[in-house]
Amino acid sequence: MSTEGNESTHNAPSLEVHQNNSSPRNSPPPPDNEEKTIHLRFLLSNAEAGSVIGKAGSTINEIQSQSGARIQLSRNFEYFPGTSDRIIMVSGTVDDVLKAVDLILSKLLDEFYVEDGGEIDPESKIRLVVPNSSCGGIIGKAGAIIRSMIEDSRAGIKISSQDHSYPGLHDRLVTVTGTLAEQMRAIELILLKLVEDTYYQQSANVPFPYAALVYNGMNYGPNGGGGMYPNTRIPNKEERSSSVTIGIADEHIGLVVGRGGRSIMEISQLSGARIKISDRGDFMSGTSDRKVTITGSQRAIRVAESIISKKVASVAER
Repeated sequence: MSTEGNESTHNAPSLEVHQNNSSPRNSPPPPDNEEKTIHLRFLLSNAEAGSVIGKAGSTINEIQSQSGARIQLSRNFEYFPGTSDRIIMVSGTVDDVLKAVDLILSKLLDEFYVEDGGEIDPESKIRLVVPNSSCGGIIGKAGAIIRSMIEDSRAGIKISSQDHSYPGLHDRLVTVTGTLAEQMRAIELILLKLVEDTYYQQSANVPFPYAALVYNGMNYGPNGGGGMYPNTRIPNKEERSSSVTIGIADEHIGLVVGRGGRSIMEISQLSGARIKISDRGDFMSGTSDRKVTITGSQRAIRVAESIISKKVASVAER
């Protein structure tokens, strides 16, 4: 379920807030792990990130104050590769991290999932970011550990296959689906595995390492403004500029453009590609699809195509 600077942090004010007991966990972590520090990264949409930050950082400060955990978010438009989602990292003791995640998920459930009059607990999903090398500890021999976690928590737990579209990406997504209580139990079990993993602990040193993979040379300065850093290397085949034209149904073109051109600008910034859309009535031959021409390196084109197709698919699935 992603603020300014590479690691934007909001310091918690010293104020007392009543603890939210929305989903008490089944059992406290074992005493020997309770004091160990751990971190948890997961994905948020831009809207969800805005909700967690709150006006002038008020919500994120309150969550930090209530939980004792530290919360960092990737910059606006710094997304996990292949998605349009930002990364949030919660760090602290196991117990503090679980309290903070509980508060965050409770807030998102209230704002984004709950329908009026619903009598059953709503289900949602959270996508955790876990290094590829740490996934084996969650899966276990012949899947024994993950099966045990699923039985204990009653949540759905799925681990994505490694995405080779982004050379240098060493993280996978662990999707946890269920009610809030089921998700929290599953996350607790996963954290208690990860807290024993030395390599996982070290991965907190670079919480958001994706800019180089996704931005394709577009770097953000301290004020969030884009700037191209000069590169004197001879571009390899992957980096040479080329163009691809794809067709997008006329009724979906607004998704690509966005209000006031905001969406097309975001896609361009994220991918490093230039995007041009044909005039109204100028269609791909024999179709009613508008032409979307993407120009840039092969990697930039792939990223732009992936973001555009996801935007269109999200509407088609409704």
